[in-house]
Amino acid sequence: MKRFYAALLLIFAFIATTPTYAQDIYFPSRYEAWKTAEKGQFNWNQAQLDKAVEFANANEYSGSRDLRIAILEGFKQEPFHQILGPTKKRGGPAGMIMKNGYVLATWGDTQRVDMTFSVTKSFLSTVAGLAEDHGLIKDTKDRVGNYIWDGTFDGEHNSKITWEHLLQQNSDWSGELWGGKDWADRPPREGGLDDWKFRKLNEPGTVMEYNDVRVNVLAYALTHVWRKPVPLVLKEEIMDKIGATTSWRWFGYDHAWTVVDGLQMKSVTGGGHSGAGLFVSTEDMARFGLLFLNNGKWQNEQLISANWIKKATTPSVPNVNYGYMWWLNQKGARHWEGVPEHVFYAAGFGGNFIVVDQKSGLVIVTRWLEPAKIGEFVKQVYEAF
Repeated sequence: MKRFYAALLLIFAFIATTPTYAQDIYFPSRYEAWKTAEKGQFNWNQAQLDKAVEFANANEYSGSRDLRIAILEGFKQEPFHQILGPTKKRGGPAGMIMKNGYVLATWGDTQRVDMTFSVTKSFLSTVAGLAEDHGLIKDTKDRVGNYIWDGTFDGEHNSKITWEHLLQQNSDWSGELWGGKDWADRPPREGGLDDWKFRKLNEPGTVMEYNDVRVNVLAYALTHVWRKPVPLVLKEEIMDKIGATTSWRWFGYDHAWTVVDGLQMKSVTGGGHSGAGLFVSTEDMARFGLLFLNNGKWQNEQLISANWIKKATTPSVPNVNYGYMWWLNQKGARHWEGVPEHVFYAAGFGGNFIVVDQKSGLVIVTRWLEPAKIGEFVKQVYEAF
């Protein structure tokens, strides 16, 4: 009898943690026009949702639409900063709001391909998750130097770094990659070159620091673990299977070539503040968000494990608002008031966001929104429900 009740408790626990919308979710086929929600299908205030869309359109990112200018202006504090990879002039504000996969609102050109900057990091994190799911990485707590032994993770400090440290951006990896110096990427506002060059290194796992050089080190390491280009992994394992268009591209710096098994491969970037990164449409970003909404499952196929998504959206010790290259809306320095704490999101320079709420079934994609306005925008969306 005790075993019977124990089994019942397990069943009830499973039901309680399973998203209630999972069976009703809509997955669009490639090139299919997205289905819009029918009247009465969900309960929302259309006038309030229209107000949120108007807010997004009225608060376009203030930087130049010529992203070469925006990049050089936005990162002018960095010594030696230059554009090393492809860029593209951007479009205007665009976005989609969906519930259970059905479109509630759209604005702008949702099929236009644009740079996403650090939204790329959440895609890179997913490639790491696939590596763990496929057994190429045994555990994210493993030291990266056990997998990559070409000197990138040599030395007393770098040898301590784990995959988790790289994913949570608290590794404090020290070195140079593709001409980028770790200390020159987003340096402190105070001090100068000597202060930045000869700083004291933080113990891996103790201090979170946003740093594209170290993110690119992760991309480089994953290229060697997979033994093929990272964009090809994303294409085969995720983008083709979720019906993404063939228009997206993932670039590295012009000179960022490495050799694996005698073949030259481009090592891509995890962001775009020196150019490169992921170029993708709003609709393809929405598909990626929909995959994470449904805990890694697209229709009947589990593309990335639910266990990985749980790890990726678990707060790190140094920063409660950051997981494995996904931002979290926990109460901390980066909390959006009026928005549930369980929400997680990808974020990139210039106001690019993919917002996911697994409990309510909401996915929000917004592009070229003034970054300081994102919290107010998402709050207005939630006020429509």
